[in-house]
Amino acid sequence: MGKLIVKSPGRINLIGEHTDYNDGFVLPTAIDKVITFTFTKNDSNHLFEVSSKDLGKSFQGDLRKVEPLAVGWENYVLGVIAGLLQRSDKLRGFSCTLESDIPIGSGVSSSAALECGIAVGLNELFQLGLDPISLVKLSQKAEHEYVGAQCGIMDQFTSVMSKAGHVILLDCRSLDFSYVPLKPEKYCFLLVNSHVHHSLASTEYNTRRQECSEAVAIIRKSYPEVSSLRDVTRTKLEEQKNVLTDTLYRRSKFVVEENQRVLDAEVALRRGDLPTLGDLLYQSHVGLRDEYEVSCPEIDYLVDFTRDYPEVLGSRIMGGGFGGCSLNLVHEKAVSNLVDRLAPSYNQKFGRTLSWFVAKPSGGTSFSWI
Repeated sequence: MGKLIVKSPGRINLIGEHTDYNDGFVLPTAIDKVITFTFTKNDSNHLFEVSSKDLGKSFQGDLRKVEPLAVGWENYVLGVIAGLLQRSDKLRGFSCTLESDIPIGSGVSSSAALECGIAVGLNELFQLGLDPISLVKLSQKAEHEYVGAQCGIMDQFTSVMSKAGHVILLDCRSLDFSYVPLKPEKYCFLLVNSHVHHSLASTEYNTRRQECSEAVAIIRKSYPEVSSLRDVTRTKLEEQKNVLTDTLYRRSKFVVEENQRVLDAEVALRRGDLPTLGDLLYQSHVGLRDEYEVSCPEIDYLVDFTRDYPEVLGSRIMGGGFGGCSLNLVHEKAVSNLVDRLAPSYNQKFGRTLSWFVAKPSGGTSFSWI
């Protein structure tokens, strides 16, 4: 048992965007794109080294002095190590090599896969005894404190807790969850990468979170029981429309309606009603484009292109926004024809090359000893 191999997956979120940090509902699952980590203990009590084969970079650190760097992928790792050090005195020197086939910057959360893989790996390597939910929360905190992205908990939860053949209906307030069987029959989830890159630590993402907090503060003056947009009904929101700015009203309207779309999507999945699920995806995109304003012309084009194809049941921007991938519910026999037509059209309009892959719902972070 010399080497520990950890596989930590990216994720797709069927629906429920920007609802997680509003204490709402989401419907994600891990996918078959992973970061593979190889962990070994070294002879040091304090020194560690982490190497990325994809980036061709490595860095060293000292467990006695873990601090965030000015910028860089290292902070995802350092934040997790700092969190583990706060919870255990068993951590010792180690070496870790990682290699990824998760497309970076495409909205499938390579960052959470990195955080959770480090957390699960070191927890197992040194037998720290932390339970999965603790590792999820620790990884989320690492992104808050070391990266500067005030992300919700969905990505980390999905990376660790997913179950093959299912999506997770997650209540991001209580962390209550249930596994919903996913049986797309002849349909698949096609991710089309716009190659418009974004950063979840960008100003706009954190601005959206601040806008939601501002809306809650205003609504709470009339409804003291409201602690997040999760508590706001459509009726309450309409009553407050005249005291909210237009921007805050539209942000709130999206979140309130998106939460309901998640619950409707769960019902549709349990019934095997894929056309309804697809329609909800299109509705979600319109809200993300017009009310939450986190789409971009390139993604809008990709989504609108699919509306002429009856084999595509639904499409929307996925992830934090401002680029990345569109998520498409497509008949498996139509994938080739769709991308063969979409790629040259997109290139002609935007001068960008598309890439795509079919995301297969999979289980969460796993490990094995060799």
